[in-house]
Amino acid sequence: MTKRTRGAFTNPDLEEHLKALGVTQVVLAGIATSSGVESTARQAYELGFNVTLAIDAMTDGSAESHEYSLKRIFPKLGETGSTQEVVEWLDNTFPTAPARLTKDRTVALPQHPISTICT
Repeated sequence: MTKRTRGAFTNPDLEEHLKALGVTQVVLAGIATSSGVESTARQAYELGFNVTLAIDAMTDGSAESHEYSLKRIFPKLGETGSTQEVVEWLDNTFPTAPARLTKDRTVALPQHPISTICT
């Protein structure tokens, strides 16, 4: 799906698609921490998804804004951790279908109720 606004969930098809697949958990990463990632995290949280934020897989044009989102906003919306910590959590949560970190630092997920959204 193509994201046309800051938050990915302004496209109602995304919520519908994920819920139809039984997704209950989203893992977020992206290039605009204080804008796209934060907007998507807020929307996902408000829609009832469990939110995990891979904090080393995001950046922002403003270091100050990035740090503010990481320290003040994200802990209120979900769990935060490094990409490696997220992969380990997934492996422990779904031991029969382990996640893996690919060479290009993306997370390859087997079929389970989690979706990764890069915003």
